[in-house]
Amino acid sequence: MTALTHLVESSAARRPDAPAVRDGARTVRYGELRGAVEKVAAHLAAAGVGAGDRVGLLLPKSAEAIVGLLGAMRAGACYVPVDPDAPAKRARAILKDAEVAALVTTAAEIARRPGLLDGDGSPAPRTILIAGDEAAPHPDAVRLEEILRGPARPVPPHPQADDLAYILYTSGSTGAPKGVMLTHQNALCFVRWAADEIGLTGSDRLSSHAPLHFDLSVFDLYAAFLAGASLHLVPDGLSYFPLPLARWIDDEAITVWYSVPSILAAMSDRSGFDARPKALRTVFFAGEVFPIGQLRELQRRLPGADLINLYGPTETNVCTFHRVEGPIPEGRREPLPIGAVCPYDEALVMTDAGAPAEGGEEGELWVRGESVMRGYWNDAERSARSLVPGPGGGARYYRTGDYVRWNGPRLEFLGRRDAMIKSRGYRIELGDVEAALFDHPAVREAAALAVGEGGETHLHAAVALRENVPATPRSVQKHCLDILPRYMVPESVLILPELPRTSTGKVDRVSLAERIREGARTEV
Repeated sequence: MTALTHLVESSAARRPDAPAVRDGARTVRYGELRGAVEKVAAHLAAAGVGAGDRVGLLLPKSAEAIVGLLGAMRAGACYVPVDPDAPAKRARAILKDAEVAALVTTAAEIARRPGLLDGDGSPAPRTILIAGDEAAPHPDAVRLEEILRGPARPVPPHPQADDLAYILYTSGSTGAPKGVMLTHQNALCFVRWAADEIGLTGSDRLSSHAPLHFDLSVFDLYAAFLAGASLHLVPDGLSYFPLPLARWIDDEAITVWYSVPSILAAMSDRSGFDARPKALRTVFFAGEVFPIGQLRELQRRLPGADLINLYGPTETNVCTFHRVEGPIPEGRREPLPIGAVCPYDEALVMTDAGAPAEGGEEGELWVRGESVMRGYWNDAERSARSLVPGPGGGARYYRTGDYVRWNGPRLEFLGRRDAMIKSRGYRIELGDVEAALFDHPAVREAAALAVGEGGETHLHAAVALRENVPATPRSVQKHCLDILPRYMVPESVLILPELPRTSTGKVDRVSLAERIREGARTEV
């Protein structure tokens, strides 16, 4: 199997009647899924969509969305998932940058984003697939249901391992999102290893908690399809409610769970796991540091379940892992290591002097191997800065920007090299947030700040206003919400006459962070 699309085809050949996707009360079986994917692929190919093209996905996660992304890849294209909660400006920017040849969406998504499909100098999609019952709202649109009811048609050959499978857009320091290009092989090497590591079988039931534009979704989808297991989509409105979410895990007999730590901590802290889910055997977590006290509580509430910490920026997929072994002792304060390097990758720790670190020396983590991205979409300059030759030349390494050190065969995470942070499981570049703050007509100076509170990282902002141009913290937050995804909107905005400066003239972020902490303590 050289492509992600082979996974569904192989599982359908082995077990056509086995459940593939569980979406609420609906169950799509493997034979049905293969047939639907091939019909979508044939439609896209007939519309001229094929190798090298991009297909946008702008709709809530659903069985239709999964058919759409698999159909895009089966046609030889790659898919570009867009956060369905993204404001119109950001969604339009991503679709324009990717120059999508087709779009899978809903009538409601188009209706609430006027001008979404305006050309604005970029090619219009050749076809638009509308999921749901609404009438097609565009002359180039066709309802997905009509395609699935139609006859089967010949489909193109499967893509190759080195073909692009998907482009995931993450925060960019200039305020513009950047597209990370990942191939079928980039995903397959991780998925195969992870499935083998936990002994995944066709009888497993995997949760699908992460949204499709978040790289955690890669394991959920393709590990399930590799094993012929069932994929259970977390219902809309349930993802961030700990008690009903924990009940759902039990009701659906989920055996393998994967999410950011904060979700697991919330379910554990709020007694969601008082009655241990009977089937749950493996819990993966990634995307942020798991506070050790909260992890200890999770371990106590899920005795016997394997807890595995996965690490890797979007650009490398997962490149290291650490399995929690034995009870976490009371009084331990140091966080989990990010662990050993996955067998398909290699890692270097490079000191600021540009030499490989020795022993416990600190340095930046560089990664090369099968899981590392091809580069950034339409940005050769950024790609060249991030993908660099290792010592003595040879294969390119991705510079993660994370500071780490070796502790024996395991890596310990020390922090970010730059202004990029992880908050609520999402990677955020502070420059992206600051660009939105500066876009407010009243803002003269702005700083986005990562402030650690209670073992978690929270996003805050401080601004100084233009003279005689009023604004309130809430109005600044609302402005950001019109530009940025919700997870990138500062939790608080501090308005000051001037932002403090260091002796070199830079914004004094340390004093601003302390002021925000003081304010939080005062409110408590």
